[in-house]
Amino acid sequence: MKTYYLDHAATSWPKPPEVMKAMNECMELYAANPGRGAHGMGVKASRVLFETRKVLAKLFHVRNPNDICFALNTTMALNLAIKGFVKEGDHVIATGVEHNSVRRPLEFLKKTKGIAVTYLETDEEGHLDLRQVEKAFTSKTRLFVCSHSSNLLGSILPVGEIGALCRARGVKFLVDAAQSAGILPVDVEAMGIDMLAFPGHKGLLGPLGTGGLYIHPELELVPLLHGGTGSQSEAVDQPDVRPDRYESGTQNAVGLAGLKEGVSLILKEGVESIHRREWELTQEMMEGLAGVPGVRCLGPAKGADKTGIVSFVMEGADPSEVAFILDQSFQIAVRAGFHCTPLAHQSAGTAETGAVRASVGYYTTREEVQHLIEAVKQIGGHYAK
Repeated sequence: MKTYYLDHAATSWPKPPEVMKAMNECMELYAANPGRGAHGMGVKASRVLFETRKVLAKLFHVRNPNDICFALNTTMALNLAIKGFVKEGDHVIATGVEHNSVRRPLEFLKKTKGIAVTYLETDEEGHLDLRQVEKAFTSKTRLFVCSHSSNLLGSILPVGEIGALCRARGVKFLVDAAQSAGILPVDVEAMGIDMLAFPGHKGLLGPLGTGGLYIHPELELVPLLHGGTGSQSEAVDQPDVRPDRYESGTQNAVGLAGLKEGVSLILKEGVESIHRREWELTQEMMEGLAGVPGVRCLGPAKGADKTGIVSFVMEGADPSEVAFILDQSFQIAVRAGFHCTPLAHQSAGTAETGAVRASVGYYTTREEVQHLIEAVKQIGGHYAK
């Protein structure tokens, strides 16, 4: 039975054949411990990891691939960035559409290190007023954390402009690219980004368990993990050399081999082309859903720029029940609830109910979009009775 997969904001699926082929080849031919031995298989695994850093560096306009450190996911990367940089007494600015992967580490540091945090409110569509940003800086502001795109609303935040404001004030800038890596252009130099946390399993088309953090070459973080790195094994302290300093333990060579192929595919096609196609699909979806009585789409209005996310609520219907019906009766995979971003739900006015989120990706077709629209029409008709 065909599955109509519209949950790409959580994880992209299916994965490109090139990704699966590379992972299989790694498992069959060289899945040894990278960086831990001089034998051929270990050297091959190490080489593939560096090649993965190289394609990521090209995508994000990073000068030195070794400034990209691998992590299991964006959450781990954000924890390394926030906990490794913020110190007692610091002031941090974040936005009102942040994921819990940002909010919870910040709230933890509020309790344990006495830091101060300002969350800048967005409007109902998830847009941020730059005048509000300028007013938020204080003499103790040391870090600004910003989602490139809201995982609920699909709104795109003005990362380049915020980066310029931070740089002018000597404030470090951390960007959460969970919903933008591989979908929106990212240039860490031009955008003034000091740290960029990204997933491998979403827009980069790689497997689960992959992701990373770009760290500006002049920035030093306290490592999140301490342990074996394959280098300077005789030393009692964590190595200073990158990326080893931030990559304790055996790396996911199989997954990263797949990620390399996913990023290579994106570089070949072009981020702008991918974004345009996904935007067109969201416009078709929003137009169709707007014609269903009682349905309200969240986030930027039709015609505005956004990522491939369309969240909606249906009058008189619980979002979780709608998602369940879509799955069980129409074989449509979406996500319902609060999407680990309660602040964004406050902005959207759905803090009490949550919402249904449909999200498109690299392989989404118009057929899948139309199938969702027709299914929501049928569900809406049932609730209207």
